[in-house]
Amino acid sequence: QPVGENINRFLTLQKTYSETVFSCLIDDFDTAKKISEKAVSANLVVNVYIDLNVGMNRTGVLPDLVAELFTNVISLPNLNVKGLHAYDGHIHDSSMDIRMQKSEPVIAQLLTLKQSCESISNNKLTVIAGGTPTFPIYANQTEFDCSPGTFVLWDKGYQDAYPEQKFNTAALVVSRIVSKPANGLICTDLGHKAVAAEKELKNRVFFINAPDLEVISQSEEHLVLRTEYSSDFNIGDVLYGLPYHVCPTVALHEKAICIDANKNVQYWDIVSRKRKITI
Repeated sequence: QPVGENINRFLTLQKTYSETVFSCLIDDFDTAKKISEKAVSANLVVNVYIDLNVGMNRTGVLPDLVAELFTNVISLPNLNVKGLHAYDGHIHDSSMDIRMQKSEPVIAQLLTLKQSCESISNNKLTVIAGGTPTFPIYANQTEFDCSPGTFVLWDKGYQDAYPEQKFNTAALVVSRIVSKPANGLICTDLGHKAVAAEKELKNRVFFINAPDLEVISQSEEHLVLRTEYSSDFNIGDVLYGLPYHVCPTVALHEKAICIDANKNVQYWDIVSRKRKITI
C-alpha cells in the first residue's frame, strides 16, 4: 500500500513505463482517497487490489470490514478495483496435511468475499492468494491467481521444509576459507554482509561441497565453522553456500554471476541493493 511520497513515486512509475501494467494494494479508505486524488491530478487510472488480513496480522483489512471498504473504494474516481489480495504467510507448517487443513477455511472465506464483492460491483474480480508454502494448495483452485515468490531461485530453508515442491535451487554464495584459528575450526569470509542472518546460526547457510560443516559463530565479515576434518581444508579453499533464506541474501549483493548449462557467464545487476529504483 503506497503511502506518503511513495504515492507520487508509484504514479511517476506508471506514467514513465506506460506499457507496463501496475497495481497496488489498499487496506485503508483514507489512503485510497489520497491515491485517487493524486491519480485524478495526474490523469491516470490506478489498478488496486483490496488487501485482506486472513490471519497473518501484518497488513490487510479484516474480512468483516471488506464489503464496506470495497463499496467505498469503488466509488472513488480514477481507481480501478481489480480484485482481492490475501497473503497467508502465517501458514508455513512443514506438514502438507496441516497446511491444507489451515488453508481450507481461508479459501472458503475468500470465495465468499469474492462473490460478495462481485455482487456489489457487478464485475468479475481476481483473487491473488497464497505464498510459497501454500502454493500447491492454491494451484489446485481455479478461482485464484497464485502468488509464490521463492520458487524462482529456491533456497535451503524451503527445500527442507517443503519437499513436495520439487523446485531446483539456483543461487549460491561463494565463500573462501580465510583462516584456521584453532584445531577443528575454520573461518570463511561469509559474514552478515554476504548472507541473510535473521535465522538461528544453524539455519543460515549450507555448504554443498562441505555438508558436514557446523556453523558456530558469525559476524559482519566472518563465519566460523567447526569440523572434525580441519586437515582436509586449506586457507583459500572455495566453499559453495546454499542460503537458507535467499530473498534477503540476494539484496546484499550488487551483481549476480549467472552461469548457464553451457557455462556461459553473464553478470546481472541487482537493483534492489540500491534501495531505490530509477524513480
